[in-house]
Amino acid sequence: MSELTETLFETPRTPRTGPSADALLEGLNEPQRAAVVHEGSPLLVVAGAGSGKTRVLTRRIAWTISERKAHPGSILAITFTNKAAAEMKERVEELVGRRARIMWVSTFHSACVRILRKEIGALEREGGTWKSNFSIYDAQDQKRLMTLVVQDLDLDPKRYQPGALLHWVSNHKNELRDAEQVTAEAKNKLEETYAAAYTLYQRRLREANALDFDDLIMTTVHLFEAFPEIKETYRRRFRHVLVDEYQDTNHAQYALIHQLCANPLDQSSVEAEGERVPPAELMVVGDADQSIYAFRGANIRNILDRKPKRLWSDAGDGERIVGYVADDEHDEARFVSGEIDTLVDGGAKPGDVAVFYRTNAQSRVFEEIFIRTGQPYKVVGGVRFYERREVRDALAYLRMLANPEDQVSLRRILNTPKRGIGDRAVACVSAYAERERISFWSALQRADEAPGLATRSLSCIRGFVDLVQELQSMVDGGERADVVLETTLERSGYLASLEDSDDPQDATRLENLAELVAVAREFAEDPQAGPSADPADVDAGLVEPGLTDFLERVALVADTDQIPDDPDGEDVGVVTLMTLHTAKGLEFPIVFLTGLEDGVFPHSRALGDQTELEEERRLAYVGVTRARERLYLSRAVVRSGSPTASGRRNFSAAAARADAASKSRKRDRPVPSLAAGDRVTHDSFGLGTVVSVEGEADRAVASIDFGSDGVKRLLLRYAPVEKL
Repeated sequence: MSELTETLFETPRTPRTGPSADALLEGLNEPQRAAVVHEGSPLLVVAGAGSGKTRVLTRRIAWTISERKAHPGSILAITFTNKAAAEMKERVEELVGRRARIMWVSTFHSACVRILRKEIGALEREGGTWKSNFSIYDAQDQKRLMTLVVQDLDLDPKRYQPGALLHWVSNHKNELRDAEQVTAEAKNKLEETYAAAYTLYQRRLREANALDFDDLIMTTVHLFEAFPEIKETYRRRFRHVLVDEYQDTNHAQYALIHQLCANPLDQSSVEAEGERVPPAELMVVGDADQSIYAFRGANIRNILDRKPKRLWSDAGDGERIVGYVADDEHDEARFVSGEIDTLVDGGAKPGDVAVFYRTNAQSRVFEEIFIRTGQPYKVVGGVRFYERREVRDALAYLRMLANPEDQVSLRRILNTPKRGIGDRAVACVSAYAERERISFWSALQRADEAPGLATRSLSCIRGFVDLVQELQSMVDGGERADVVLETTLERSGYLASLEDSDDPQDATRLENLAELVAVAREFAEDPQAGPSADPADVDAGLVEPGLTDFLERVALVADTDQIPDDPDGEDVGVVTLMTLHTAKGLEFPIVFLTGLEDGVFPHSRALGDQTELEEERRLAYVGVTRARERLYLSRAVVRSGSPTASGRRNFSAAAARADAASKSRKRDRPVPSLAAGDRVTHDSFGLGTVVSVEGEADRAVASIDFGSDGVKRLLLRYAPVEKL
């Protein structure tokens, strides 16, 4: 631990350069300057919308580095979205130079993933300690796992709905209440049943070496509590902590900041070298009127009872707000489209315009009208690309290759496409895994020992295991993410099953998979380390981004990261459509706030509920304050709904196979020529004996017996194997 700190904070060899103190404070008013230069005690900044808080945060970081000579690696800045984090880091780098890259600027979840990738091995789980390649389960993965839990506990799925159970579990995790505590405090049969589901859900996560989003923060807090020396490492490292959007923090996030910034009560419990280190300097920025994430566990108590804010502006009178009452939603969309055309004719850029709505369903009519009028646009949110079935199937394959113990991903693709492994076979393997206390993947590898498994099913499982081991050798060999994906889709038969289908929707699914390959290709052409990588390690060239980094980015990227780039980018001519929740923390010169009707916005579920109505009011405040120059408010007298269409592209198994072959990395060493009986050595598995070899040259696959590690099926093109 101490070596990490010493290495990180060793004195730079080159003198620091940067803007002058006057330049850093230029353009700031007196309250903003006071926030930038403040030293010592914790600082709460109550900042209204449009008051320049992002500028204050970036200038304060730059001031801390340039004027107070703080090491960039000692700064931890927490923002609300990955996009906001990237923008803040870029702005600071413009002010103080390349050294800003080793700051930690991220969301709460990304910061926790970064810590856990390095430290989670200290924690115990079923089958040993946690591994750093743990999977991160999103909402759909969680629902799939909780559905399995409901089945395992033999609960009525209508009474104990997975969604309701997950919401209950999430609330407890946000309050840092683990399954054991909740079980001990259960007061009735219903709570006992919910607690049992929570307990089994957590056990299944641990068995799969997986965490859900709420676990990321709770596990980090528990890690710090259980291992004071680990907490002290990060407490000593981060001497300047800044938190944006503080009004949207929940109890677990507050506890994490407290662990990093509070003065330890029992210094003797920490065996750290050197003198006692004072608490880190803390600055939090927030606005109670913009707290809109109560449904995610955000606790407005963290800021509501604090110092009141006094909003003011010296920008002068702006354009008057425009209101419009439409006959129906189509009339409303035509009005918006017409106004955008008028504004563009007057010199505005389509990229300056955002159209906000309360729910995703409202985007459809705007898309329809914009297509008809030729207005370029981009939908942020809606039916998310990464939630489509075929995309989730493909990612499940990749996640299982990166972490074979990921039971949810493994079970999802075990018989997808159909390969003769039915529910009865899965039940036999599951029962065997439960009895032997081994992972589902280990049980599949030992399927011949599972009682009651039919011969045909066993043969199909062996074929599946062979396929997975071959693909895993590609990952172990460092193959490009897009090549691994295309090869997996082709070798698994997934693309062929869609091509052979008569379902017209399967053509669209092929297009979506082509798009996913394009995303993976973008990553492979310009590989970026995942959010869990330490910026100091990245800056030092110690990180080689791979499949895990690609999957991590997919898991942690939010819809707000799809927003068009700045006006200098390629999306300058695109109008942005998004929900108000997605718009949080963003600003646009021109904003259309639509659907302002009872039952739409405010939402129907809020009518008659004062607390819900207050959150709707705060959401409206967020929408209104996203506009820098012009604001339009509209509603429709009558509202219904209509669908939209999408385009098509060609993608096939043959195309994937050819593309993967053309882009595959070339080996530095020749493929070893092996035969049955040869003795070999493997970088990870050690000494082994070749059992059999199939195929030739780049397609050669060897089955090698590594003794205690069992027989492994390896693609020799990638496997780090040498003949003895």
